[in-house]
Amino acid sequence: MRLLIALLLPWLLFFTIGRPIAGLVCLILQVTLIGWVPAAIWAVYALSQFETDRKIDRAFGGPSRW
Repeated sequence: MRLLIALLLPWLLFFTIGRPIAGLVCLILQVTLIGWVPAAIWAVYALSQFETDRKIDRAFGGPSRW
C-alpha cells in the first residue's frame, strides 16, 4: 500500500513514515510536472530505507515503531 502511495502521492508517503519536513520538500518538488518523477523515485527510496531500518531494529531487539 505504501508503495502505491509513493508512486501516486510521493509527498504523502513521507508523512506516513514520520518525515514531515521531507514531505513538504517533496510536495514542492511534485508541484511541477517534471519534478513528479524525481519525487516518486525519492519516495520509493525513502520507503525502502524505512523498511530496512525497521528490519534492523527488530533483528537487534529494538523498540517496534509499528
